[in-house]
Amino acid sequence: METVVSGIRPTGNLHLGNYFGALKNFLKMQQEHHCFFFVADYHSLTTHPTPFDLHKNIKQVLVEYLACGLDPEKATIYIQSDVPETTELYLLLNMNAYMGELERCTSFKEKIKTQQNNVNAGLLTYPVLMAADVLLHRATKVPVGKDQEQHLEMMRTFANRFNRIYNVEYFPEPHAFNFGEALVKIPGLDGSTKMSKSENENSAIFLADEPAAIRKKVMRALTDEGPKTPNEKKPQAIENIFNLMSALSSKETYDHFNELYNTCQIRYGDMKKQLAEDAIKFTEPFRARISELMSDKEYLHKVVRMGAEKARESAGKTVREVREIIGFKSF
Repeated sequence: METVVSGIRPTGNLHLGNYFGALKNFLKMQQEHHCFFFVADYHSLTTHPTPFDLHKNIKQVLVEYLACGLDPEKATIYIQSDVPETTELYLLLNMNAYMGELERCTSFKEKIKTQQNNVNAGLLTYPVLMAADVLLHRATKVPVGKDQEQHLEMMRTFANRFNRIYNVEYFPEPHAFNFGEALVKIPGLDGSTKMSKSENENSAIFLADEPAAIRKKVMRALTDEGPKTPNEKKPQAIENIFNLMSALSSKETYDHFNELYNTCQIRYGDMKKQLAEDAIKFTEPFRARISELMSDKEYLHKVVRMGAEKARESAGKTVREVREIIGFKSF
């Protein structure tokens, strides 16, 4: 059984893109692998969140992942800042990370353009903290998207460099988790090909959205004047609506509106009303569970405490052994 580690940034509510993307695969992974899922609150400090927003977002993302089916009995679910070993390994790995390679990191180059007034050391050493999160549990698999492949390569660099410097075979090389099938990409309501909170919050349907909010967002979805000829190729925005319907509605519903499109009889208002109701029906169980968990402080405390204990057991062993390898020994 391989060890898998994945971080979850506390950026607020989860949307359908998150659910159909990585989260559904997390639910499979926890059945088959030794999984560590953590809320990456240290990572979020690079943008200087307020204390209120930080705590609120940590709770929100924890609750919503639990509501979707992450099981603290099957996987280790913890908050990054509850495991101080993370920062110690981060420090030790930083000693063998070089300025040049960190400055060449694509994500760092992008960040210094978008937040020019906040180019902090955390941004520069972000890949080292990511490596610490994974190497802390000596994981071999990391679920990452295309945009994180460079960070994964840097994890392997840091692991191999440590092994080489100290003449050991301690850290394994972490590799991308192969889900075995293409991830479902949920489009945005604004015509974009990917649902995203950061790009346009109104283009995303969140799992915690109330029915009125879902109806309002879906009815505002970008459409056009409709097809002029039978079996006309769908423009991107219309293809998005049909892709959402394919994910949320029954096959019969999808086929019905697809036939209306192909015969130039489509009325987008009717289609969007149906899509909105199907989205409400799909998100209802999550919405109810989120509401229930939000008020269950005792259970959330239990989950967080249990997760911290299990994570620290794994992390503590690693840090003790790393200290021994480096030469930090008790007198």
